[in-house]
Amino acid sequence: MSQVVTDRTGSRKGAGPLQYKAGKARKGTFKSLLPLLPFLAFVAYFLVFPLTYIVRDAFLSNDGHFTWDNFAECFKGVYGHSFYVSIRLSVISALIGAVAGSLIASAIVKTGSRTRRAVAATASVLANTGGVPLAFMFMAAFGAEGLVTKSLKAIGWNIYAGSFTLFSATGIILVYCFFQIPLMVLIFTPALENVKPEWREANDSLGGTRRSYFTRIAVPLLFPAFLSTSLLLFANSFSAYATARAMTAGTLPLMPLLIGNLVDGNVIANQEHLGHAMAVSMIGVSIIVMSIYLAVLRFSRVKR
Repeated sequence: MSQVVTDRTGSRKGAGPLQYKAGKARKGTFKSLLPLLPFLAFVAYFLVFPLTYIVRDAFLSNDGHFTWDNFAECFKGVYGHSFYVSIRLSVISALIGAVAGSLIASAIVKTGSRTRRAVAATASVLANTGGVPLAFMFMAAFGAEGLVTKSLKAIGWNIYAGSFTLFSATGIILVYCFFQIPLMVLIFTPALENVKPEWREANDSLGGTRRSYFTRIAVPLLFPAFLSTSLLLFANSFSAYATARAMTAGTLPLMPLLIGNLVDGNVIANQEHLGHAMAVSMIGVSIIVMSIYLAVLRFSRVKR
């Protein structure tokens, strides 16, 4: 055991090197965080502080007392129905986007590098297209007097002959798939690229079939990435506001649209904090989905 020696100034010479290294590490950590201070301040001002006030007001009654009634009201009547419609729409659009995007991604990885870069650039643009411009594009193409609608009528197919309308839940799902599928292509393509050709060769050399390769190698390896990306698509659709607002003008009962109406000032009598409770409920659903997403990612890393 080393003896700690104290000099005339009272400093502990034996522990000097360790203390110096610890102090140097803390100083280095602090310096590494300095460039992040503007970003942390930005996040605190525009995300943490507003979120804190929203959560606080969600548990307040009109007279300022603590209550759970706001959350109970979120799951009643039109608000509960909007919750159900939002989740159903998000699940359907996420499944369509995940399946279609994975098929497109599997076809892309078999092409050359130039084609991959071109598709990746196109998908990145489409995945970030939304709001009013996207709504206008679909109205101009698939509206009652849109270009595609008239072209299909010319060959004898009227898409509006049945119950379809671009401004219904089915139309919103169609519009959402415009950015859901490219997002799936962007995220799922790297997972497909990590599947090595040697694994298929090993399967063939051991007498395996295409079915055995698909069920015993490809699916177990790719399913965590597929599931996690599908959850990300669900969260992306569940929180979308501008596109649905521009398409339906608030006629479709969706949680983001109802929250927007309450925030805009269309407050029902004695329900001043209902919008905050609905927003917290949406945040809760998003936290659950993203927690499952992170758990799936961690599980896939452990399995590897």
